Amino acid sequence: MDTVSDNFRSRGHPCATLWFVRLSDNHVEVFLVELSWGRRYVMVRPDHFRVDYQINPFMDLSQQPDPALTREQWDGLVAAMRAAGAGVEVIEQRGDAPDMVYAMNLGFVVERPEGPLVSSSAGHAVMSHMRYAERRMETSTAAAWFAGRGFSVSYVGREGIGAHLEAGDAFAWGDALVVGYGPRTDELGLKALATELSVRVRGLRITHPGMYHLDLAFCPLDDRRAIVCPSAFDEESAAALLALVPEPLVITEEEALTTFAANSIVVGSTVLMPATADGSNARIVARLEEWGFTVAQLDLSQFHLGGGSIRCLTNPIDVRLGRDLPLLPSGEVVLPRQ
Repeated sequence: MDTVSDNFRSRGHPCATLWFVRLSDNHVEVFLVELSWGRRYVMVRPDHFRVDYQINPFMDLSQQPDPALTREQWDGLVAAMRAAGAGVEVIEQRGDAPDMVYAMNLGFVVERPEGPLVSSSAGHAVMSHMRYAERRMETSTAAAWFAGRGFSVSYVGREGIGAHLEAGDAFAWGDALVVGYGPRTDELGLKALATELSVRVRGLRITHPGMYHLDLAFCPLDDRRAIVCPSAFDEESAAALLALVPEPLVITEEEALTTFAANSIVVGSTVLMPATADGSNARIVARLEEWGFTVAQLDLSQFHLGGGSIRCLTNPIDVRLGRDLPLLPSGEVVLPRQ
């Protein structure tokens, strides 16, 4: 690799992965600067996972997950993540919080600009304020876990008072924190996040009841590419998101709801994606492989009974302010033009 390439990689990029090409002697070389976040995660072991209530269209009280198979699938996911190079820390699940396994929604976590999480001032968690009371007890346990490991903790609302925010609606992308709002996160929560973190928040209005979190319709892959399901949004928000993604891998409503493909995660150049029994994600997998990603397909079918898959089960804790989210004094909220 040439010196320019080495220098570019060592500096990193203030948002995500970059692909660039060098042409020499009629030979094309493609170099990958891997995603700068998504290497460290918090997860919740599924010791008490079950379907006790119905707060999304996937939940059916008559369809209960098998405890042994649930644990086998979760252990397989953790092993695959570690094999791809990710670190995983585990929070114990509360017995009265069956959905706590969907750790993505516990809170939005950032590293401060000073560096990795090594001191009480290095990391911060904005805890979720769940839309449904059935899940609100999860955040108190998670907040204690984060605080015990040196994170500062804040809230935008608590116990049904104040703005609702669910972290499965928030992703670092480009020059902003992209946040879905509507089914779970309030529009008021966008301003709270922007102010709390001093970042730009780009809001997207979600209208589809089956894609109630952004992480069911949007999966960043690198700085130019993402999996996007426009059917999740109103017309203006769908157009705004597609305008933000130079090379979207557009999936249909059916693909999003039946494959959970947008609920994948990326660790380096590996995409960990939910497997499908009928191969209905083959088109998506083929495009990712054409782009140079390695795709590891994992059976998470037991967790689909509760309405989530790989991204829902994993919460990245290495998004860094100033690197992955440009700092903006006082923050700002940008909404699609109506």
